[in-house]
Formats: sequence, structure tokens, C-alpha cells
Amino acid sequence: MPMPPAVELRSVCKSYGGSRVVDDVTLAIQPGEFFSLLGSSGCGKSTTLRLIAGFEVPDAGSILFNGEPASAKEPAYARRVNMVFQNYALFPHMTVAENVGFGMKMSGMARADRDKKTREMLAVVQLEGYEARMPSQLSGGQQQRVALARAMATEPEVVLLDEPLGALDLKLRREMQQELKRIQQSRGLTFIYVTHDQEEALSMSDRLCVMHAGRAMQTGTPREIYRQPASRFVAEFIGENNLLPAGDGELMAVRPEEIICRTEAPDSALSGVVTECVFQGADCLLLVRLPDDTIIKVRRDGREGALPPGTAVGIAWAEAAGWLVAHGR
Repeated sequence: MPMPPAVELRSVCKSYGGSRVVDDVTLAIQPGEFFSLLGSSGCGKSTTLRLIAGFEVPDAGSILFNGEPASAKEPAYARRVNMVFQNYALFPHMTVAENVGFGMKMSGMARADRDKKTREMLAVVQLEGYEARMPSQLSGGQQQRVALARAMATEPEVVLLDEPLGALDLKLRREMQQELKRIQQSRGLTFIYVTHDQEEALSMSDRLCVMHAGRAMQTGTPREIYRQPASRFVAEFIGENNLLPAGDGELMAVRPEEIICRTEAPDSALSGVVTECVFQGADCLLLVRLPDDTIIKVRRDGREGALPPGTAVGIAWAEAAGWLVAHGR
């Protein structure tokens, strides 16, 4: 018999002041999965996370853990769920060890067992020897690791992470992305991760849900979301896409990197003129204007060299590179 989802949302709704913030969201998150909620500010992803945590109560629908409905009367601390916040929420007057051990202390765990578990968790996040330091003596990445160790110390079934890397600089954020994924996989934990960063969601997640205006627009693997957008919104939101009329109320979505652009093109190619060429390191982004004034975005290998504005080109793409989406959002 298959295992039930670690977390399941069934037609969950939540409103504030008459405004629907979470609108009929249905999701099933499997045990041991790294699952991301991806969307822009105000799309409902953080509210969805707070509903799972028990900080908010749904107006309609239900939330289940391992197939068992969560009671609206059950306090948040009673759920086998812990949360890592964007600002880490460490206690400034406590040492690293005291922060990590706080939840275990509140649950009544013996001091010796608590100290042993604290050392184990700090080893997992590679902060051995930091037990006596105060949060103010740590870098942002180290504080984030302490917050994660504290969240895992009480052995929750699910760890919720609300934009936990948002305050870090780009280099450290990428390092911590790899670290979070390593810890999640090594411990076999279920992570539910909220982010507005597309690259972060695509690189870290086993599956993700793209949210917009409180609704779950599409759920799937990163490859499915990127290669097979289910709607115009997802096609436009995830990465870059060229959306071309395809008839019958549909659009053809073609990624810029799928388009072949040559100065000597076969007769079957569309003709155009380069209007802009932006060097981006590994590649160049070309904007090509077609005779009907349609602008096509093309990613060209940087090693092939730039094509200056005014260059006549031909563009084409393989039939399998295009994906039909509905014209409406």
C-alpha cells in the first residue's frame, strides 16, 4: 500500500479583509521530498506555508499530515513541523548551543540527551566548535545554519523554510542552496521551501508549485515546469520565453536557447534583423526583429561572438522545441 503524502492540502482557502489570499489550493507533498512554492510577492506562498505550520487556520478546505486531518484546535507547536524564517529568529541572548537546544528543552528532554543532540545537529550543519558563540558573532550564513539546526533538532516530520536565503549575498546564497539540499537529502527530510527566486526553485526542488494570485498555477518537476508550461502565465513567469501565435487561441512557447540564429540561414528560416546584443558572459542575448515587428529573444553561445545591431539573420527551431499553451493567462 502506497504511503500517504507527508502533507496534503485539499481545496484550501484563506481570506483577509474580504481579499482571497489562498484560493482553492490543492497539493500533495511526498515524504522526503524537497518541494518549493514559487511566486512573486503577494501570490500567497508564505500564507500557504503559515497554514501548513498551523500559524493560520484555513477558511475552507483541509490540511492533512500523513493522511490524518490537522485539527483547527490543535496548537501550532503540537504539529511535527518546524519553521525556518527569513530573519532566522534566533534568540540574541542565547548561545548557539542554547538556541539549538531550546525546542528540546521546552519538550522536557534531559540535559545530557539535549547536549548530545545539539552537538549532532551542529555537526550536520558544519558548525562544530561554535557552541559558545552568540548570534551577533556569526555571519548571516552561519546564523541560517543555526536556525536550520534548531528546526531539525526536535526531529520534525516536515521542515518549512520561508525565504531563508533572501538576506544573503549571491555567492553565499548559492553555497547555502547546495548545503540545504545536501542536508535535506542526507537526513531524508521533507522540506517545503518558499522562494521568489526561479533559479533557486529550479535548481533545488524535486518538485515545485508556481503560485499566482493565491492559486496553484502548475505543479511538477523543474523540467516539466520549464519545458512544458501549462499556461501563458507560467510560460512568461519561468525564465524567458518567446510566445508566438499558433492559431485556435493558442501560443507557441519557444525558449531563447532553443532558437538557432545564423547569418547564413536556410530558406525555411524566418528572416530578421538584430536590434540589440547583450553580452552576458557564457552567452549573448540577441533581440531579433521580424518583418512584422515581432521581437524574438535568442540566446547565442558567447564563444560564437556577438552579432552587432543591424545584422541580417535567419532564425529557426526544432519542432520538438516548441510547446503550445493557451492564449489566456
